[in-house]
Amino acid sequence: MEYVQERVTTLHALRDRMPEAPTDRAAVVVPMTEREYGALATGQILSELEMVDPARVVVPLRAPRDRVVAFCEWLAEYHLTLEVVWCDGPQLAKLLRVHGLDGQRGKGRDVWLALGRALKEEYVVVHDADTASYSRRYVPRLLFPLAHGNSFSKGYYARVENDRLYGRLFRLFYAPLVRALQDVYDTPVIDYLGAFRYALAGEFAATSKLASTFRLQRHWGLEVGTLGEVHGEVGFAGSAQVDLGQYEHDHRSVSGPTGLSDMSESVADALFRVLVDHGIDPRPDALRDRYTETADSLIDSYRLDALYNGLDLDAEAERAQVSTYADAIGTLGGDTRLPAWSRAPITSDQVAQAAQADLHALDSDRTTDQSSEIVPASRVSPNPSDTDPGA
Repeated sequence: MEYVQERVTTLHALRDRMPEAPTDRAAVVVPMTEREYGALATGQILSELEMVDPARVVVPLRAPRDRVVAFCEWLAEYHLTLEVVWCDGPQLAKLLRVHGLDGQRGKGRDVWLALGRALKEEYVVVHDADTASYSRRYVPRLLFPLAHGNSFSKGYYARVENDRLYGRLFRLFYAPLVRALQDVYDTPVIDYLGAFRYALAGEFAATSKLASTFRLQRHWGLEVGTLGEVHGEVGFAGSAQVDLGQYEHDHRSVSGPTGLSDMSESVADALFRVLVDHGIDPRPDALRDRYTETADSLIDSYRLDALYNGLDLDAEAERAQVSTYADAIGTLGGDTRLPAWSRAPITSDQVAQAAQADLHALDSDRTTDQSSEIVPASRVSPNPSDTDPGA
């Protein structure tokens, strides 16, 4: 346990308490895909959110049409003011296409669609839906700094599970790449990007006024791109990071279409886009060797830390990952970010109308053939008394 202050105001979990926070004036955005349907972790999150009772919960759902009705019925079991935005509906797709907003689908695009709806409240909280250790404390902890003068807060935590260090994309790619950039460029935005203890955490909160200015990456670069947007608006003075304590969620393989390797490309692209926004022309070729050297040194530090704590760490396997991630440091692609809602060519009400039209069409077309519905992986009781509040 420590209480060291960073350049970003750091709130530590020195006691296991839930601070007073304006949850009744906050919207919580929880992006989901079809794999979250009926999942134990997602059910736990929804049950815990019932205890928080935010003003609204917005679920941007990316799922095929034959899964959506059953998914919505499952979500409706929870006692929440909850709005579903089906991100793949034809009416919504048409709305985006007509206004030049169609393009790559991904987590960032989904969050952007929901964010417009969440801006109806004074504050916005965004977090993932696969957190096995989710606690009702997360939302008020993230909101607390906003009630005391900050405009943005980001969660951090230690990724330690099964006697191993995780958080590999942050530890082995993002952190050493930012340190390599700091060696080359002397600029406040890079210092800001390096000041967060877990910059790739999916958990953050912002005032709606600030969130309305965010241009969001469409895919996995969402978290890094958001930091770049926040720095440009409020910088160190308006930012905080909050200890969320124990944290466990799904682990991805390095390779594959949704693996860490693919994610590293999106993270690198978002990071370089932030630099360009601040007048820096990154030189990927010159950075690769410096990144690899920095990552190699960090692995030695991680190995010693793991040894000290009796944890397993395969240093050679981690160096192999670094070699894979180095390939992600490439030429910056085109700017495909979605516009800030304060300047968007559509309104959030138009999004809601299109999404609701798509859901109504699905409901009216539904047949009695139950074979089209998926069976949930597990049933989580919607009764709050059936859940473990400390899980």
